[in-house]
Amino acid sequence: MKIELKENEEINDLEYKGLKMIQNKEGFCFGMDSILLSDFAKEIKDESYVIDLGAGTGILDVLLCGKTNLKKIIGVEIQEDVANLAKRNIQLNHLEDRFEMICSNIKDIIIKNYVKKNSFDVVVTNPPYKKDKTGIQNKNYTKLIARHEIEANLEDFIQISYQILKDKGTLYMIHRPERLVDILILLRNYKIEPKEIRFVQPKAEKDPNLVLVKGIKNAKSFIKVQKPLIVYQNDGNYTEEILKIYHKEEKKK
Repeated sequence: MKIELKENEEINDLEYKGLKMIQNKEGFCFGMDSILLSDFAKEIKDESYVIDLGAGTGILDVLLCGKTNLKKIIGVEIQEDVANLAKRNIQLNHLEDRFEMICSNIKDIIIKNYVKKNSFDVVVTNPPYKKDKTGIQNKNYTKLIARHEIEANLEDFIQISYQILKDKGTLYMIHRPERLVDILILLRNYKIEPKEIRFVQPKAEKDPNLVLVKGIKNAKSFIKVQKPLIVYQNDGNYTEEILKIYHKEEKKK
């Protein structure tokens, strides 16, 4: 099937198992956070049913289809044009049997019977990082609601995760360190026990700018803080671990 590109669109090679992504250069393009989350969640068990809350154009879902033997992943995206682009990415990568998109606010997916309670082994999410009415508000609405909690806030993402996860199901999330206290409190409030945390630092001497969090529904309390993930070496090149995550370690000079 030939994929026709629209205005401002381009196809990016993910350089992994032949996977590719259509992106709209004027829209919200995927960044490193989705790549890092796909690596953090790569131990998803075989035959798992997975849901991505706030899937965007489907980058995380496409990568997880390549990195794991999940049975099915459902992406939920509120913006119709973005969800339609994700559907074209499904076709581009021939993932129709494993990856499905739903265009909906995450707060409506149970009410509208798109999904059932207690039905997923794993939730993955890269939610908006900033509270509404904070920071610089982007005039591009697509970018605005991807970055700010306009349509759903952090509590919504965690509450819905609890409702749709099976008992002992796993939540994988990437967020900003300044929201970590909120994340941990809300996870506990909704009986998703925080189990692993990993901070992401631009360089070894820099403060973290991202945090990866794993939680398990109805689990006992015990948390592991992993060693930080460092992105750049002092010379500005990627670290060995980042090269490995991007599957470029064999290509470096």
